[in-house]
Amino acid sequence: MNSELPSDLVPVANRIKRAQGQLAGVLRMLEDGRDSDELLTQLRAVGRALDRAGLALVAAQLRTKLGDDASLSADELAAFEKLLLSVA
Repeated sequence: MNSELPSDLVPVANRIKRAQGQLAGVLRMLEDGRDSDELLTQLRAVGRALDRAGLALVAAQLRTKLGDDASLSADELAAFEKLLLSVA
């Protein structure tokens, strides 16, 4: 799948795949009868992972839209992306 994606979306896809794996783990925990507190903690982690994927998507779109703007350096764009992801 990653070979079909534009390179700036590969990290987004990787984050979603990681969340998918986490969610599969939560389902196994549920099926194994694990404690609700543990399940809720893991579900919150999955939610945060998906939030970060969404923010990474926004950052990638911003990078695409502003990438050709000579007034913003690649370092400035990377710093903005890091800041955006830090709020997730």
